[in-house]
Amino acid sequence: MARREKLQKTNAMRELEAAGVPFASETYEVDESDTSSELGLHIAQMLGEDPAASFKTLVCVTPGGGHVVCCVPVADELDLKKAAAAAGEKSLSLMHVRDLEPVTGYVRGGCSPVGMKKRFPTLIDETAQLFDEIHVSGGRRGLSLVIAPDDLARFCDATLADIVRD
Repeated sequence: MARREKLQKTNAMRELEAAGVPFASETYEVDESDTSSELGLHIAQMLGEDPAASFKTLVCVTPGGGHVVCCVPVADELDLKKAAAAAGEKSLSLMHVRDLEPVTGYVRGGCSPVGMKKRFPTLIDETAQLFDEIHVSGGRRGLSLVIAPDDLARFCDATLADIVRD
C-alpha cells in the first residue's frame, strides 16, 4: 500500500482551521516557468474547475500607502476604478510583485486572501455568490482551497462588490 504524502499546512489553512471554517484543499503540479497573466486560468483548467468559480488574489495600493486585497475570477480583469469606489478610496494601483512577499508573506501565484502577515480590507467580486464553493490560493503555489464564498467573506470581513472590468 502506498503511503500518502502529508500535505504541509499553510498559514491560510491553519487560520481557517483555528476559526472552524470548513474548506477542502487541492494540489496541482507547479510550472515555475509559467509567469503569464493566464496562470490562474491554466490552473483552473488543470484542476477541471470552472474558471468563473476560481478566484485570483490581487493586492492593491492606496494613495496613502495602504493596501486593499481583491479577489476576482481568474479569467477576468480587476477594474481598479470600481475596486477603489468599493473600498472607499480615491484610486488604487496594483502592487508591484517585488513588494508582494514582504507585505503579505506570499509569493506571486500563491497569494491567498487568508493568512497574510496583516489583515487588509478585502473585496471579493460579487459573482462569487453564484457558486456554492469557490477556489482560492491556499497560500503557496501548487495548493488551492475550496471554500464557500460566504464563509470566506465572513472570515476575511470582506465586501462583495462588482469589481471586474466589463
